[in-house]
Amino acid sequence: MPEYTIAEVKGLLAAQPTPEFLQAVQADTRKGVQLAYRHYLRQAEKQAALVARFNQHMQFERRFWSQGGQYVAGIDEVGRGPLAGPVVTAAVVLSPDFDLVEVNDSKQLTAKKRLELMPKILEQAISVGLGVASAPVIDQLNIYEATRVAMKQAVENLTVQPTRLLVDAMQIPVPIKQTRLIKGDAKSASISAASIVAKVARDHLMEMYDQVYPGYDFADNMGYGTAKHLAGLKQFGITPIHRHSFSPVRDAE
Repeated sequence: MPEYTIAEVKGLLAAQPTPEFLQAVQADTRKGVQLAYRHYLRQAEKQAALVARFNQHMQFERRFWSQGGQYVAGIDEVGRGPLAGPVVTAAVVLSPDFDLVEVNDSKQLTAKKRLELMPKILEQAISVGLGVASAPVIDQLNIYEATRVAMKQAVENLTVQPTRLLVDAMQIPVPIKQTRLIKGDAKSASISAASIVAKVARDHLMEMYDQVYPGYDFADNMGYGTAKHLAGLKQFGITPIHRHSFSPVRDAE
């Protein structure tokens, strides 16, 4: 295959090469070509693993679609553990042609990858709804009930009426059939997508709160009880976004 330069081979390998081209590359003895081929094989293996995981994570959605359920919504929350800020929930309805194979539990992804996937999810999803329960609501109800209220809000903010809810181990107070999945954000693509949307939305909110209430390191700890956050509590006191019902905050009063 001497008619192709090594740079051209790399370009063609990155652009869905034909079996004939791959056979020719495999037979090419140039060291640079063989390095490019091994890189291609590694990337193809990674992509195949992503596709296999994605297909596994779409099994619940595809099952309900096959049973005639038109709109399956995955719901997840972010922010149950922090000492400050709201709990944020998202409901995401995917379409049967959704193909973002990199979508996974938000905790398994880097902040950069979540930011990259967020607009793609919004573009491909049939509908996305958000729900928020503020710190005062959390203090009034408790974190579990406040999360359920926020999840209900996310479902009600969808532009379509779901025929089935896939929920990460919660029961939402809405009259819609629900399937509760333990560690659902690692089992359902819809829940994974919801976890990414909720995480990115809440992180942006906490970054803004960091500007309003400096000294607590909210932009880095997102309201969790890190050493810097606890030091800020001790030095500056309690802000309006702190959860008084959580003991480190209560102890600072």
